Amino acid sequence: MYRVILLPRDADLRELRQALWAHRIGHRITEEDDGQVLWLVDPSQLEALRGLLEQWQRGEPLMPAGGKPNRGGGSQWLTPFRCAPVTSLALGLCLLVFAATWLFGDLVIAALTIVPVGIVDGQPVTGSLAEGLASGQVWRLLSPIFLHFGWMHLIFNMLWLWFFGRQIEAIHGGRRMLTLLLLSGIGGNLAQYATGIVLFGGMSGVDFALLGYVWLMSRRRPGSGFFVPQMLVVFMLAWMVFTMTDVAALVGFGNVANEAHLGGLVVGLVLGWYHSRQKRHQR
Repeated sequence: MYRVILLPRDADLRELRQALWAHRIGHRITEEDDGQVLWLVDPSQLEALRGLLEQWQRGEPLMPAGGKPNRGGGSQWLTPFRCAPVTSLALGLCLLVFAATWLFGDLVIAALTIVPVGIVDGQPVTGSLAEGLASGQVWRLLSPIFLHFGWMHLIFNMLWLWFFGRQIEAIHGGRRMLTLLLLSGIGGNLAQYATGIVLFGGMSGVDFALLGYVWLMSRRRPGSGFFVPQMLVVFMLAWMVFTMTDVAALVGFGNVANEAHLGGLVVGLVLGWYHSRQKRHQR
């Protein structure tokens, strides 16, 4: 992430941001003590960004008549998804699996649980993870993260995935996001499986990993462009602790994959600690 310019705290940047997205210029704006900082993702777009910035500072229109973007035609609304392809793909897979579960029911769940599930004499019978891996079903190490068992479960997990995932892809790229997703997904699933529970699912373990990564990067490398509201960190950690207590079960939150949450958080913190030590060149 490349620091471009410090703008006044009270500057209205909405028109500038709309134009930057229309031109598919990946960027981020952070709040600093002395104003708003504009960051650029891809240094090869620096001249294009500076041109738009100069037009904006002169008060010139940034978009042609009719509000159409200079490039991209009617696909402007797709720009955020193109800037975060890994996050968008993960979100899309979750929605697709949720729809398939609604259509085909237990067949989809049985195909994606961490262990093979079958029916014997009308009763569900589960195999072991070792049996599944030995038979080539390696996808089961990761696939439970795409399962969701209700609308609220899906919506909240997708909100956090989109919020944190876009930051990571904008600043550190899709490869880093993919690494986080794979390691935290598998790590969280294995942590939950170690408790003896085999029917679980959800992206929340990955979400906690992304939270840990973004938070640690923002603390250890304040100039990196990462940002997470402190109250959001407090809320998510408090929620994780709350669901581990007996009180959660009394109010209807007893079936929560707590170990997956904790396993994902540990993965995110470890990767955040490691990568926050790497030297990064910024403008």
